[in-house]
Amino acid sequence: MLINELLSSLESYEIAFPARVDHNGTLLAFSSAPPRQRRGASGRGAEEEARLFYRVAAPSTHFLLNLTRSPRLLAGQVSVEYWTRAGLAWQRVTRPHCLYAGHLQGQPRSSHVAISTCGGLHGLIVAGEEEYLIEPLQGGPKGARGPKESGPHVVYKRSSLRYPHLDTACGPTLEITHHAGKSLDSFCKWQKAIVSHGNAIPENGVANHDTAVLITRYDICIYKNKPCGTLGLAPVGGMCERERSCSVNEDIGLATAFTIAHEIGHTFGMSHDGVGNSCGARGQDPAKLMAAHITMKTNPFVWSSCSSDYISSYLDSGLGVCLNNRPPRQDFVYPTVAPGQAYDADEQCRFQHGVKSRQCKYGEVCSELWCLSKSNRCITNSIPAAEGTLCQTHTIDKGWCYKRVCVPFGSRPEGVDGAWGPWTPWGDCSRTCGGGVSSSSRHCDSPRPTIGGKYCPGERRRHRSCNTDDCPPGSQDFREMQCSEFDSIPFRGKFYTWKTYRGGGVKACSLTCLAEGFNFYTERAAAVVDGTPCRPDTVDICVSGECKHVGCDRVLGSDLREDKCRVCGGDGSACETTDGVFTSALPGTGYEEVVWIPKGSVHIFIQDLNLSLSHLALKGDQESLLLEGLPGTPQPHRLPLAGTTFQLRQGPDHSQSLEALGPLNSSLVVMVTARGRGSQVQVVECRSQLHSSTVAPHYCSAHSKLPKRERACNTEPCPPDWVVGNWSRCSRSCEAGVRSRSVVCQRRVSAVEEKALDDSACPQPRPPVLEACRGPACPPEWAALDWSECTPSCGPGLRHRVVLCKSADHRATLPAAHCSPAAKPPATMRCNLRRCPPARWVAGEWGECSAQCGAGQQQRSVRCTGHAGQPSRECAEALRPPATQHCEARCDSAPPGDGPEECKDVNKVAYCPLVFKFQFCSRAYFRQMCCKTCQGR
Repeated sequence: MLINELLSSLESYEIAFPARVDHNGTLLAFSSAPPRQRRGASGRGAEEEARLFYRVAAPSTHFLLNLTRSPRLLAGQVSVEYWTRAGLAWQRVTRPHCLYAGHLQGQPRSSHVAISTCGGLHGLIVAGEEEYLIEPLQGGPKGARGPKESGPHVVYKRSSLRYPHLDTACGPTLEITHHAGKSLDSFCKWQKAIVSHGNAIPENGVANHDTAVLITRYDICIYKNKPCGTLGLAPVGGMCERERSCSVNEDIGLATAFTIAHEIGHTFGMSHDGVGNSCGARGQDPAKLMAAHITMKTNPFVWSSCSSDYISSYLDSGLGVCLNNRPPRQDFVYPTVAPGQAYDADEQCRFQHGVKSRQCKYGEVCSELWCLSKSNRCITNSIPAAEGTLCQTHTIDKGWCYKRVCVPFGSRPEGVDGAWGPWTPWGDCSRTCGGGVSSSSRHCDSPRPTIGGKYCPGERRRHRSCNTDDCPPGSQDFREMQCSEFDSIPFRGKFYTWKTYRGGGVKACSLTCLAEGFNFYTERAAAVVDGTPCRPDTVDICVSGECKHVGCDRVLGSDLREDKCRVCGGDGSACETTDGVFTSALPGTGYEEVVWIPKGSVHIFIQDLNLSLSHLALKGDQESLLLEGLPGTPQPHRLPLAGTTFQLRQGPDHSQSLEALGPLNSSLVVMVTARGRGSQVQVVECRSQLHSSTVAPHYCSAHSKLPKRERACNTEPCPPDWVVGNWSRCSRSCEAGVRSRSVVCQRRVSAVEEKALDDSACPQPRPPVLEACRGPACPPEWAALDWSECTPSCGPGLRHRVVLCKSADHRATLPAAHCSPAAKPPATMRCNLRRCPPARWVAGEWGECSAQCGAGQQQRSVRCTGHAGQPSRECAEALRPPATQHCEARCDSAPPGDGPEECKDVNKVAYCPLVFKFQFCSRAYFRQMCCKTCQGR
C-alpha cells in the first residue's frame, strides 16, 4: 500500500523512530550499517544478531521489543505481490535472515511480536487484546542518517483502520465476511480475475494455481453473516472450472489442514461420507476425512473408500484435465520436527480459542483435544491433537500422538508402499456393433499403502476395442439411441422427444440432447456410453468421458492411419489425385456439366470461385440435385448423398465449398449455372394446317422439326417479400401457451437461391412471429411451500415444508390422490446448523446430613444432560462431580432426656475409643454407650 493511501485509511496513527538498544533499553552506539552487517571485535557478531532489542517510542505508546531470529517464521516459498488496477506492480520474496519473533520485554506470556527488519521494521505487535502494526514511512526527513530501521515509522492499531472489513481484502472486488457463501462467491471471482490478468507471473506467482484456498480468521457461517459452526465451503466438482476451483476455510490452528483437505476433496467431486454412499454406515467403511462433522470416532488423517471412488470417477471422466500439465520443479524444505513438538497442546488450544486458552486434560488427547474456552469452560471441536503432541496412557508413561493414537515417544510406525493386485477379467463389450469398449481393472491392495506409504504408479484401468464390425444398414445412430432413452423420463415435469445436439460449445463426450420442436438443449448425462464416436465423421471414441484416439483399424490406441486413398495403413499408391478449375463461359440458361466424379472417389472438395455469378449443384444417379447455398441453413450444413456426407461450408469471405470424405457408392456429376436469371423455352408443336389444332408428333416430318429455343427472362432482381416458416409446437403442453415461427425478409436471386435482407427492405407489414395456442386442460400438480427452520437448533436436524396438490392455476387445493405420487417433492430435508455443545454433568442441591450429631454424609443427584436438557451418555466419566460428601452435624451438650443426667461411658464398654475413631458417634446407640468419649471429654 502506498504511504499516502495508508495514512488516509487510518482513523489515527503515530510516528515513531525505532532505536537499537540492549536488554535494559539503553541506546547502543550509532552505526550506519544494517544489523546483519555489523561485526564485533570479539567475533560474537553473528551470535549477537540472533537476538535484537528495539525501543519503539511514540507519544502514547512505548514498546521494548525482545526479538529472536526466526528464519522459519514464514514458509520458504512465501512471496508478497502488490497489485494495482493496471496489474502486478511488484513482487517481493521472503528473506529468512530478516525475520524475527519475540515479545515485549517483561511480558513473555501476554504479548507477541513478529517483525521483518529488511528495509526498516515491518510487522505486528500484540499487546494484551490490542494489535499494533508498524511499517516505515518511505522517504524520511532530508538529511536523516542511519539505517532504515532508525528512520520514521508509522505505528497504528488494527482497530484504527477506517474499513476494517476490507482490511482482509486484496482489492475492491474481494470482500470477506462471516457469510461463507458470499465470501466464497467473492473470492472465486477474484481469483479467476487475477489468474487471467496479463501481468500474472507464470512461474511461481499467486496467479498460477489450479485451485485457490482462502484461510480466514472470521468465524464463518454458511447461510448468514454471523458466526456459527461452519468450518469451510467449496463448490463440488469445480477443480478445473476456473471460477469454481476455490474454497474458503476458517483458521482453527493446525487442524485447518484437515479443513483445507476436506474442501479440496469437494472440488474433486467428493460428497460427504454417508451422504449418497455407504461410508459411515454400520458394518461399512467408517467415515473419515470427508465426514460431514468431526467426532471423536472420525479419523481425519485418511480418506475413506468412498472418497477414493469419487476422485477416481472424477479423474477417469476427464474432468481433471487441467492437472495434467507438469508444474516447474521446486524443492521445498519441510520441517523435521513434528508439529506437536513445535506447538504443544496448550499452544494448539491458543491457536483455536485465543491467547488465554490452555489444554484441559480430559480423555485421550490424541483423538480429541479439549481446551479452556473464553468462558472458562472445557470445550472441544472433536479435533485430535497434532502429531508429536505429548501423551500418556496406562501402558505408556511418555508417548506422543501419531495419527490419533498415543505411541511410545520417538517411535513412528514405518509406512508400507502399495502394490498392484491382479487384473480382473475383461468385462462385457459396451456395444454389439460399430466399435465398443471392454474394460479391466486392478486395485492397489496387494498390499494397500498404509501409514504414508506410496500409492501404486501406473494405470488402474485398461481398455480394449471389441465388436468393431459395422452395424447393419438402417441401424439407429448410437448417440441418438442414448438420447431417445430419456424420452420416457420427465424433464422439469414434462416429457420431450430428445435428439442428438450437433452444435458447438459442448463437451465431445457428454450426452447433450436437443428437445425436438423446442428451442433448447441440455446435458442429459455427464458422459456417453463407452464406444460412442466423439464427433461425426471420426473414428475416435469416448472412454470414461474422454475422447480417445482410435486407429483406422478401429483399434483403441492404434497408430494406423488412412492414406490419401482412405486405405488403412496404405502407402497412397492405390489412387491418384485429380484436380482442375472450370474456366468455361457460364451457360446462358440451365445447368452445364463441369466434371464427372466416379464411384469410389474419396476426399472430394469442390469450391465455388465465382460467387457473384455462378451456382453449383450435384447430380446423382437418380437425377436428384443437391443444391449449394440452401437458404436459412446453419453452417456447416451436412447433406447426405451417394453413401457419404457432404459438408456445406461458408467462409468469412462468404466463399462456399462442398467437402466429403467418401468413398462414393455411386457416381456424381458437378454442374454449374448462372445466378440471378430465369429462362423461357419456346415449345415446338405439330399442328394441323387445316384448323391449326395440335396433333400427334408423328403427323409432322421429323426432318422439318424446328429446334427448341430457350432465352433468359426476368433478369431484373425480384422484389423482396416475407418468407414464413411452419409454426412450432405450443410452448405448453396444456392450456394457454405461445407458438412461434420464423419470419424472414428475402429476395429471390435465382430459381434455387434466396438472399436474406433487413426487415426494412420488405414493403408489406411483417407477418406475426408469435401467436397464442391452447392445449387440453393441465393436470393438477404439486406445490411446495417454504422450508421451515432447521430443528433442533444444532446437530443433525430436519427442515419441513407443506406439499399440497393444487389445480393447474394453483387456486384450488385438491386431494393428494389427484397428483402423481412419483412427482411429489420431498416434505422433509436433512440439515445441520452447527455442532451441538458437548453433554455436561448437572448436579442437584445437597441433601440433609445423614447424622443427627457428629460426622455423616450428604448426597445429591448427578446426571449427564445434552445441550437441550435431555439425558445423555456422552459425558466424560473423569469429569463427573461427586454425588456424596462428608458432613458434620452439631451435637447437643447432653443427651436428650427427662432431666439432667451425667454423661459418661458405660463401664462395661471398652470400645469407646474405636467408636470415636471410626465416626460411629452419629448413631444414637453408640452416642449413649460412649457419651463422654463422643463429646470429646
